[in-house]
Amino acid sequence: MVIYPIVYSIIRSLFDRTGGTFVGLGNYADIFTDQSMLTTIRNNLIWVVVAPILVTTLGLIFAVLTERIRWATAFKLIVFMPMAVSLLASGVIFRLVYEQDPDKGVANAVITTVQDVFSSSGGYPGARPRPNDEAHAVQNGAVLTRQPVAVGQPALVPLVALKPEALPSDAAPAKAAPAATGGLSGTVWLDFTPGGGGTAGKIDGNEKGMPGVTVEAVQNGTVAGSATTAADGSFTIADLPAGTYTLRLPKDNFTASFNGVTWLGPALITPAIIGAFIWVWAGFAMVLIAAGLAAIPRDALEAARIDGATEWQVFRRITVPLLSPVLVVVFVTMIINTLKVFDLVFVIAPGSVQPQANVIALEMWRVSFGGGDNQGLGSALAIFLLVLVLPFMIINIRRFRREGR
Repeated sequence: MVIYPIVYSIIRSLFDRTGGTFVGLGNYADIFTDQSMLTTIRNNLIWVVVAPILVTTLGLIFAVLTERIRWATAFKLIVFMPMAVSLLASGVIFRLVYEQDPDKGVANAVITTVQDVFSSSGGYPGARPRPNDEAHAVQNGAVLTRQPVAVGQPALVPLVALKPEALPSDAAPAKAAPAATGGLSGTVWLDFTPGGGGTAGKIDGNEKGMPGVTVEAVQNGTVAGSATTAADGSFTIADLPAGTYTLRLPKDNFTASFNGVTWLGPALITPAIIGAFIWVWAGFAMVLIAAGLAAIPRDALEAARIDGATEWQVFRRITVPLLSPVLVVVFVTMIINTLKVFDLVFVIAPGSVQPQANVIALEMWRVSFGGGDNQGLGSALAIFLLVLVLPFMIINIRRFRREGR
């Protein structure tokens, strides 16, 4: 059951896609000359270097925490729970977690929420004055009045190029602001009447204000005051010295809202999938390392503390060395798992970026059964993967035998 498939795969890898023409090592040469194959090998190297280290490190941290927190059993259950979920189901979960739309993807929902706490975007991308508007201009992304506005003189700032449904739900019908004594007032609104009609540059009955727009009063290049528009688009900049000012709507008002990180894009797809892998396997590492921690003689730890060692010194000089056999087993096991990873990459990576996220196991399936129909090259990839896994399997077997003796 083991030997025959291996031998047959070796033989099949020496033939072409039809299985009728002997090509020798030609399929193996293709692995190391084809650009997409080289990308696949590079991705596997990233997996082998990054994922086992992170899984082992997190497993060690979690195992130490379980000895120091009250609800250790509940903590272990929560961390280990992903092991009860198949990798296919985990892939489906993280495909949803990494959705670009913050309303669907948990990762971007958290990021955009935190980002909005520290900085807010105007939310009116693309809005601008009419092309033939002689009273307003666009300069470096900001909208400003062409002519200075005097204190006490109401100003109108009509904008277009924005869909009515893009306005916030609290947007009210636009209203002309009354003249402000000792300040500047005005209205910023969407100068568009649904269904047509209306007069350009004037507030009509069905047109709505643009709330939340920052308006600045600029004099001699210096911002003398600012205000934010209300629900009806009106604003008042109070306590300004007499004179004339240029009204400016900074470009931040027209910057597109931050919509999260493109987790499933070509640049981040591999780190994103590695994150899902860590979520699944960190519990496994924690359980094995916790068992190793329980087997450490407490006398050695207490003796070190009595001798004046700090907790960090005890951990670094006693706990970790005594745990090294378990850590090596976990680390090597994770290397084998990363070399064989298939499900997560297949499910999480969209078809458009799957070539950038590809790994050897997935490429083996793709060229053999996923449309490539080249079982000669697929068999060569299978043998190549076997050669990569064998050294780490031998390391584990030898360690198990030493421990058995």
